[in-house]
Amino acid sequence: MKKHLLAFAVATLAVGGAFAQANDTLAKVKASGVLNMGVRDSSGALSYTLGDGKYAGFHVEVCQRIAAEVEKQAGRKVEVKYVPVTSQNRIPLVQNGTVDIECGSTTNNATRQRDVAFLNTTYVEEVRIAVKANSGITGIAQLNGKNVATTTGTTSVQHLRKHERATGMDFKEVFGKDHADSFLLLESGRADAFVMDGSILAGNIANAKTPADFRIVGEVLSVEPIAIMVRKDDAGIKKLGNDVIAGLVRSGDLARLWDKWFLQPIPPKNVRVGLALSESTRAAWASPNDKPMEDYAKK
Repeated sequence: MKKHLLAFAVATLAVGGAFAQANDTLAKVKASGVLNMGVRDSSGALSYTLGDGKYAGFHVEVCQRIAAEVEKQAGRKVEVKYVPVTSQNRIPLVQNGTVDIECGSTTNNATRQRDVAFLNTTYVEEVRIAVKANSGITGIAQLNGKNVATTTGTTSVQHLRKHERATGMDFKEVFGKDHADSFLLLESGRADAFVMDGSILAGNIANAKTPADFRIVGEVLSVEPIAIMVRKDDAGIKKLGNDVIAGLVRSGDLARLWDKWFLQPIPPKNVRVGLALSESTRAAWASPNDKPMEDYAKK
C-alpha cells in the first residue's frame, strides 16, 4: 500500500511539474535544453526562410537575442529549433506548447490577448494595398468588382471592408495559404490587389522577379502594433523578452537592426526593402508597451 502511495505521489509530482512548465517557458527550456521558435516563411523582412531550414529577419534576430539571454538564465547550452508557423496555426501552436516564442508578423489585438501574450511592441505596421504597376488602381475606389487577395488567418481585408471609402463596394476575397501564396495570386493575375501589412508587401515586392512591376498604393487601412508572441500568463519569458528589447533600444541596437533588415540589401537576393523607420514605431520604442491595436484606433 505504501509503495502504491509512493508511486502515486511521484506521478503526481511529475504531472504537476509538467503542468507548471506548460506556462513557464524558462523552466521548460532549462529542463529540455530546447527553445522552439515560431518563424514565418514569407513575412517580409520581419521573418522569412532562406531555405534548408534557415530563417532570417528583423524579428528573427530580435528573438535570437532573447534566446541568448534564455540560455544564460538556463545555465546550459540551449538549442534553438525553428518551427515554421502560418497565420492560421500560430496562436494554437503557442497555446499548446509546440512553439515557445513566435517571431513573425503577428498583430497584437484585444481578441488575441485573451489567448496569448505579447512582448512590448517592436514594430507599428500600416496595412496597405499592393497592385501591379500597370493596373490603374490607385486606391480603394478602384477595387469595386475586383479580386482582392489576402492570407488566411489575417485581418487585413476586414480592415478594408470597414474603411469608410469601401462602403457599398463589392469585391471578392481570394485567399493564399501564406503571404508568398497571396503575392503569387497577385503576380499571376488571379488577384487584382493584395491587402496586407506594408512591410510584408514591400518584402514580397523586393523579392519578386521584376519588382518594378508592382507598387503599394492608396489609403492606410489600419495602424497595428506588431509584436513577438508568447504564452499567456508566462511572466518569466515576458519579463526576460521585454528586458532584452529595452536593452536593444537603449544601446541603439534595435535601430541598427532596423537599418540592417529594412534599409540595407538582405539575403538571399541582396535587395533592399527600403522601408524607413516610422514615427509610430519610434514612439513605441520610446514608451514601451503591449497595448493592443484597439488602443491605437482610439487616437
